[in-house]
Amino acid sequence: MGLKEKIKSNEQLKKMVHWSILIPKQTRPRLWIKWFVNPFYHKKGKGARIRPRTRLDVVPWNKFELGEDSTIEDFSAINNGVGPVIIGDRTKIGLSNTIIGPVTIGNDIRLAQNITLSGLNHNYEDVNLPIHVQGVSTAPITIGNGTWIGANVVVLAGVTIGKNCVIAAGSVVTKDIESYAVAVGNPARVLKKYNHETQAWEKV
Repeated sequence: MGLKEKIKSNEQLKKMVHWSILIPKQTRPRLWIKWFVNPFYHKKGKGARIRPRTRLDVVPWNKFELGEDSTIEDFSAINNGVGPVIIGDRTKIGLSNTIIGPVTIGNDIRLAQNITLSGLNHNYEDVNLPIHVQGVSTAPITIGNGTWIGANVVVLAGVTIGKNCVIAAGSVVTKDIESYAVAVGNPARVLKKYNHETQAWEKV
């Protein structure tokens, strides 16, 4: 049995390791994790930039990867506590974005400002208990290559957005969006698709 499996199988040891990595009652890693573990465990491609005012709540038990020549702008928050966050090459994460894994963002993608991508939902089964003590569930978000997401968009857990899409500002994406589509609204719906045979955009 490997070290990871031993920790998972021993509840007391698991709690101790968790305490040593995360600040109690917070989702933030301790400074020693930020300084001495994350830089060696997580992958950052050549030319990638993370602005100094980005909040990286990144832990070593899930992946965090930032591809070549990609940028995460100031005031954004990245959290891989319940699922990996993978960002491809030449992708720009705009100001004040929140990305909570599991999320996979492809290459050549543009995220504008104040966007939320959350692969996490809080469970709510027992009305006699506070929601925050009822655990969470996750479903991965995937954003295809070349897609542009406008300001103030929210993408919910479990959604896949195809490649070369445009998601209009202020949209709430609750269902999958196929590739080469323009979607808008709350909930987001496809307004136009690209027809490869006619090489033109067509209204839906």
